[in-house]
Amino acid sequence: MIWLPATLLAALFQAWRTAVQQRVRADLSVNAAGLVRYLYGLPVGLVLLGAYLTWRSAELPAIHAPFLAYCAAAGFAQIIGTNLLLMAFGYRNYVAGTAFAKTEAMQGALLAFLLLGELLSWLTIFGIAVGVVGVMIVAAGGQRLRLPDIIQPAALCGLGAGLGFTMTSIFVKSASLELETSDKLLAALLALVAVQTWQTLMQGGYVLWREREQLPRVIATWRTSGQVGLLAALGSACWFTGFATAPVALVRAVGQVEVILTLGFSRFYLKEARKPGEALGLILVGLGVVLALIGGL
Repeated sequence: MIWLPATLLAALFQAWRTAVQQRVRADLSVNAAGLVRYLYGLPVGLVLLGAYLTWRSAELPAIHAPFLAYCAAAGFAQIIGTNLLLMAFGYRNYVAGTAFAKTEAMQGALLAFLLLGELLSWLTIFGIAVGVVGVMIVAAGGQRLRLPDIIQPAALCGLGAGLGFTMTSIFVKSASLELETSDKLLAALLALVAVQTWQTLMQGGYVLWREREQLPRVIATWRTSGQVGLLAALGSACWFTGFATAPVALVRAVGQVEVILTLGFSRFYLKEARKPGEALGLILVGLGVVLALIGGL
């Protein structure tokens, strides 16, 4: 059951990290704001992996090309998801962008079934659906959600971000299965370091090539950017642990509690105003998580 506390911690770290990253976004471009997540997070990932290997007196398992390929795909998908999420913030606000992105639970259930053959109970599927309805109510700010609301830029970016994060989880799951070890936590931490390395090279290379003027700003904002990297590494370590030890869709379903945490950070950290109807949305999100959890036990 390590996946459950890992998922709850992942949701906390991710909501916290995204709120801090939203502040960095005011000083950096979308790509530079995304880069700080990996550039400053990679040292944290290396420390976590080294500490775990020392604690367990373990050795690294053999690393083969398929593992590296899955990690590269996961890194690219997460870059796309993060950039789209930051773009969604620019069109609307922190809560709306995160809310649309959390449709990843439903997207994850479908894609994990098609690509990984993961099966879920009907109660878990119903819980995911209830949670998604709650997320949409939060995204609509208490208003009736209409088709124009779903096809507006913030919603499309949020939905695209959800797809990017869903594919990240599937690729990470596939990568962990390629390692010849029964230690799922070691597999998760090794995948974390590999993914962060690819991401630093990919997005760092792009910023160096196309947005070189952003690099001094990335360094100048090291205090806030360092917080982003720390929280991102801790969150990804927890997410990857969940993906390695439980069905992807179940982890994403429970991870919907991030919407509740997001509202807290939005209100008290970013000072964004609350909207009517959010209470109902939060109740449905919480109910959906409970149902998905009961169905998955």
